[in-house]
Amino acid sequence: MSVVTLSVTEDEAGIRLDRYFRRHYPHLTQGGLQKLCRTGQIRVDGRRVEASTRLEPGQAVRVPPIPVAAKPARDVPRPLDERLVREIRGMVIYQDAQVIVLNKPAGLAVQGGPGITRHVDMMLDGLREGDDPRPRLVHRIDRDTSGLLLLARTPGVAAKLAASFRGRDVHKVYWAVVVGRPDPQSGEIDQPLARLGVGPGAITVAADRSDKDAQSARSAYQVLDSAGRRFSWLELSPLTGRTHQLRVHCESLGTPILGDPKYGGEAAHPSGFTDQLHLHARMLDIPHPAGGRLIVAAELPAHMRGTFRDLGFTPGSTPAPVRRGG
Repeated sequence: MSVVTLSVTEDEAGIRLDRYFRRHYPHLTQGGLQKLCRTGQIRVDGRRVEASTRLEPGQAVRVPPIPVAAKPARDVPRPLDERLVREIRGMVIYQDAQVIVLNKPAGLAVQGGPGITRHVDMMLDGLREGDDPRPRLVHRIDRDTSGLLLLARTPGVAAKLAASFRGRDVHKVYWAVVVGRPDPQSGEIDQPLARLGVGPGAITVAADRSDKDAQSARSAYQVLDSAGRRFSWLELSPLTGRTHQLRVHCESLGTPILGDPKYGGEAAHPSGFTDQLHLHARMLDIPHPAGGRLIVAAELPAHMRGTFRDLGFTPGSTPAPVRRGG
């Protein structure tokens, strides 16, 4: 074994050094990587670096001799069931060489966990084309929430999109049916939130600003239509990204989301309606990794279409995806 020099590719722009090494040397531990950085054995363009250093295309990464571990047989992926392939492909509403956008149904988890045996992450091999990398999740939405879910076709694209989400350069719009009518009918909810508990039983609650566990949370809202004072159709835009943020913010307005199984109590479950969460990730406006912006909208799920019809709300047609600039 000898020292090798790797060149960072265009697809790896913005990737952290530790993630770069996980991709090329998956058997190297984080502790091992940090030691090699500390001792100057790993360098980028001849300079010492840290594990958190972000890389740019064309940079030269010096790699000292690293033993290659044999890949265990259990790492060989099993073929995905054809029914799951059809299911995940049926969710695709937009795709190109860099990204895939899904319209996720309500009730399907994005990733696995205790008691969850079927989820989007386990189906992603069904979206691979030939020898292309496995698509990667860029963000997540709640299991009970329907709508838009963004995937990256390569790790480099995933890094670019993740940076856009961190930098708040992504505009997200959700539609919700809530019980009641907010007053005022538009505005910004600035209510800090905190998580209580761990695991599947954890919940998000409104918190005082003085609470040491409180996290800033802001959401914009607007009433698009209402059925008297009993129900309203809201457009919601999360300005921060806390777990269950929109659900708790709607509850804090006194207008819980219809059918919410976790928040809102009995008020969220009036008789005569499908008892499912009426929250839908309707629109994404994101910087496209190849330049310009991509705007995508997702059709409402069946249970929300039925409720809209019953309440006299008219959502109109769903616009086709649009790529602007680039």
